Amino acid sequence: MADYNYNSSDPVKINTDQLSDHEKELLTESKTFCMYPWIHLHTYPTGEAYPCCHAEMKPNLGSCKKNTLKEIWNSKNMKQLRIDMLNETPNSMCTRCYEQEDSGFFSGRRSANKHHGHHIQRIHKTKEDGTVDDFKMTYWDLRFSNLCNLRCRSCGHIFSSSWYKDQVKLAGPKWQAMNQPLNYAGRFETDIIEQLMEHIDYVEQIYFAGGEPLMMDEHYVILEELERRKKFNVKLIYNTNFTQIKLKDRMVFDYWRKFDTVAVGASLDAMGTRAEYIRKNTVWSEIEENRRKMQEICPRVDFYISPTLSIMNALHIPDFHKNWVERGFINAQDLNVNILQDPMFYRIDIAPTPYKEKIKQKFNEHLEWLRPQDKLRRATVGFESALNYLEGDNTDQLTNFWKQTYKLDKIRNENLLETIPELNEIRINN
Repeated sequence: MADYNYNSSDPVKINTDQLSDHEKELLTESKTFCMYPWIHLHTYPTGEAYPCCHAEMKPNLGSCKKNTLKEIWNSKNMKQLRIDMLNETPNSMCTRCYEQEDSGFFSGRRSANKHHGHHIQRIHKTKEDGTVDDFKMTYWDLRFSNLCNLRCRSCGHIFSSSWYKDQVKLAGPKWQAMNQPLNYAGRFETDIIEQLMEHIDYVEQIYFAGGEPLMMDEHYVILEELERRKKFNVKLIYNTNFTQIKLKDRMVFDYWRKFDTVAVGASLDAMGTRAEYIRKNTVWSEIEENRRKMQEICPRVDFYISPTLSIMNALHIPDFHKNWVERGFINAQDLNVNILQDPMFYRIDIAPTPYKEKIKQKFNEHLEWLRPQDKLRRATVGFESALNYLEGDNTDQLTNFWKQTYKLDKIRNENLLETIPELNEIRINN
């Protein structure tokens, strides 16, 4: 860890001296190039396929409900995306990464080039129309289903089966008639995991997210197959709500301690009753107990909190961060700010100027505490970039924030202002 630079764009598995000038430029200087379309496909629980989890929802690459991953690999939109990336042409699928980079965040695009740049030779096999015949996924991030036990405010039915009843009340009987609680990505329930196993010999890194991955049987099937093949060098990365550490008789900590590299990002947006409000069905005492158990059983695992920064928790995250550091649950560097970009009405830049100034003051004071302790600058860059992100102006969404909040509060019999009273300062009455 000591020599790892979180904010450098240089690829980590190849010496840049081994690259041609063009290859090095693509990986470290290009504003559009990304390795993902040469090594990876992403699926939503609804079946839509994308180049990665950061991509805009429209357009997509195709549907896993109708086609195999191999067929989608050289779909029309995927081929055009590769052409655009090689020609330094912005593509509408990638606007979230462009926006993050404009604010100083280390985007998914830059991360892909850093961690998978050793596959840069694959670009030379790209045909004129964008076709790549060699289909070997070395990076996996496929959402098998929307199975999840939480109803997080910034989520929805697409990624959480538990959201179904709330969504029915919000959207009505017509929506209910066309949707079911549990969605899975493929043509049949085990389709995606079966197709993935064709790539098990090539995989180097797996990103498990959801739904909630630690509730999914597919997650354990993959770990058990890697264990059977003794592929403990495969890097495992998680985005988990950290509420579920067992599935039947399988404890995830028992697997993690066998692998060489495991990084666990816990989607914890707040602590205490705030956590239980923002991520509905969370029991905060269980989260803390899970962290204690993890520290006992697999202390070497890189654990960090990955809060989704929204208008709901902007003034609270520094307090949460400092609390967990002081209690020994994490080191100061072990926080990764995940900036919320969608839904628009939850973004931090919906705040009026006085409230933005209060957030800025809170973050700047927190950064004074954080910088001397964060040698990796993993957490520091996140807060600094969030300050830049606050310069955006989406205050027209503030009315929509309160409209949506009041609706959901009524359905859930909750009251935002009882739990997060500082938002009274920007309150708009229903």
